[in-house]
Amino acid sequence: MTHSFAPGHGGASWSPETLRQLAPDLEALGAEAVIRWALEQFGPGLVLASSFGAEDMVLIDMLCRMTDQPHIFYLDTGLLFPETYALIEEAQTRYGFQAIRVLPRLSLDDQSARWGNALWERDPDRCCALRKVEPLQHYLAGKAAWMTGIRRDQTPLRRLAPVVGYDHRYHLVKVNPLANWSHKDVYRYLAKHRVPYNPLHDQGYPSIGCVPCTRAVQPGESLRAGRWAGQEKTECGLHL
Repeated sequence: MTHSFAPGHGGASWSPETLRQLAPDLEALGAEAVIRWALEQFGPGLVLASSFGAEDMVLIDMLCRMTDQPHIFYLDTGLLFPETYALIEEAQTRYGFQAIRVLPRLSLDDQSARWGNALWERDPDRCCALRKVEPLQHYLAGKAAWMTGIRRDQTPLRRLAPVVGYDHRYHLVKVNPLANWSHKDVYRYLAKHRVPYNPLHDQGYPSIGCVPCTRAVQPGESLRAGRWAGQEKTECGLHL
C-alpha cells in the first residue's frame, strides 16, 4: 500500500482515482494506520487542522504517538471560547508541540470598520469566509496534505467523506482518519487514553466553534444543532 511521492510536488502527485482506489483498503486498517500512512507518504508536508474539539484531540494524541514533530495548526478567528484557548495551551504542554496560529487578514476591529459590527449575525457566510476560509486557503498553499477530524455522521454534507481523497478546492490530499467513527467511538478513545478535552463538551456543546455562533444543544437535537442556531447554515465552508 505504497505510492511514490516526490517531495515538492504536493498533492498533485496523487490522482483522484488513485486515492479513490486506495481509500477502502486504508479504511479497513483503521484510523491509526491511515495517519501512519499519511506520515510516511507526506512527511512534513502533512498538516493537521485542529479546532481542538473532541475529534481533533483524538488525532493529536494519535499523531503525537507517532512523531515528535507534528505539524498542527488552528484558525484563530479571535472569537474562540476561553476554554478553547486554555485547551490549546494544555495540549501544547502535554504533547510538546507548538501549534501554528493562523490569523485572518482583518482584525475584528478592521472587519467591523469595513463590514459593520457583528457581521456574524447579519452575514455569517461572509464572516466565516473572512475569518476561516480565506486564512485556510492561504495557509494550505504549497502543502502536500491536510488532515481533519470530520466524521460522516456529523452532517449530511459529510456522509460520503473518504478516509483519503483529493481536495479539489485546495489542490492537495485530504486525510480524514475518523471518517467512519461514531460520537461514542471518539469519547471511548478519549477516556481510554485519558486525553484532555474541552470542558464545554460536558456542558452540552458537542460541536464548538466561535462564541457568537455556538450554543449548547437541547435533548433530542442533532450534535451540530448548536452551530449557527436558527439559520440554515450548517458548515463554515472549510469542508465544502
